Amino acid sequence: MFRFLIILALVLLQQACSLLPTGETVHYYQVETTKPYDDVLAELEIAITEQNFRITGHSRVGKVIRQRENIPFPEYDTVQYCNLTHAKKLLELSPHAIRHMPCNVVTYTYAGKVIIQSRLLPTNTNNSALNQFSATMNNKVKEIINFAAE
Repeated sequence: MFRFLIILALVLLQQACSLLPTGETVHYYQVETTKPYDDVLAELEIAITEQNFRITGHSRVGKVIRQRENIPFPEYDTVQYCNLTHAKKLLELSPHAIRHMPCNVVTYTYAGKVIIQSRLLPTNTNNSALNQFSATMNNKVKEIINFAAE
């Protein structure tokens, strides 16, 4: 029970951290695949490390609910990752960018498919250096997701 509460708190905290000031738009990148769920998770972890990130957390919400309540329940996972060099650069460009960390990819099953989704960094700020950095990071996120889906 304690483990489930920690996972729930992490998910809720991530959602709260994603709140943005008025005027900033949140963009997501999403891919669907028919690959087996466990294969997607395994390849997601490979893709994250190949992009020189470190996995900082993995919440297996669906699995925990199934185990706790002994019921069939769909897969729901969140994988958090970070690269301290990139994080430092992002924060030097804008201290307010802390709300975009850590990077987070969600996976879940829906309608017979595996959905892989991540929030992208905003590229429409008034800081051109931040926009350029964000575009580069968004490409890395897309590469990670595409690799896991292929």
